[in-house]
Amino acid sequence: MGRKRVARIMRVNDWEGESGRRRMRTTIVDRGAIAASDLVGRDFNPTEPNRTWVGDITYLRTAEGWLFLATVIDLFSRRVIGWSVANHMRTELVVDALKMAVATRGGAVSEVVFHTDRGSQYTSAAFGQLCQQLGVTQSMGATGVCWDNAAAESFFGTLKRELANRRRWNTRADARRDLIR
Repeated sequence: MGRKRVARIMRVNDWEGESGRRRMRTTIVDRGAIAASDLVGRDFNPTEPNRTWVGDITYLRTAEGWLFLATVIDLFSRRVIGWSVANHMRTELVVDALKMAVATRGGAVSEVVFHTDRGSQYTSAAFGQLCQQLGVTQSMGATGVCWDNAAAESFFGTLKRELANRRRWNTRADARRDLIR
């Protein structure tokens, strides 16, 4: 079948092809920071809630500019228990997501292992201090190895495929409302 015939059939049926999206680098490694050990070892199936959480950051395109989303997922239930959105990728983004997760779980999370990549937000002193205050143990995968945080990456892949790649948001507020829904 030729390209023109495919184009005509798609036009008649009001179909659009799925195109690649512009990518943004969200994991910016701070070479001077000391990363936590990998305590998860790609075992994404804990036996009870509040044992292993994973977190990551992704980005969403709007006409106003990028909107960044940080999530915290409990691996036992695969539920997003904390999240934060902002127009920046500073440490406050991941701090707010972790605080929401702790509040969602009633504030007592002393034995949780929180697994992330080695992004500068997660290796920052402020985030490390917050984890210590909350009794959360940090865990980090290797640099540039997406499989070490596969559960978080999988969630973002689904979110983009089923929501973000099918929408065009004019404002960050529109995107935020769709995410909440």
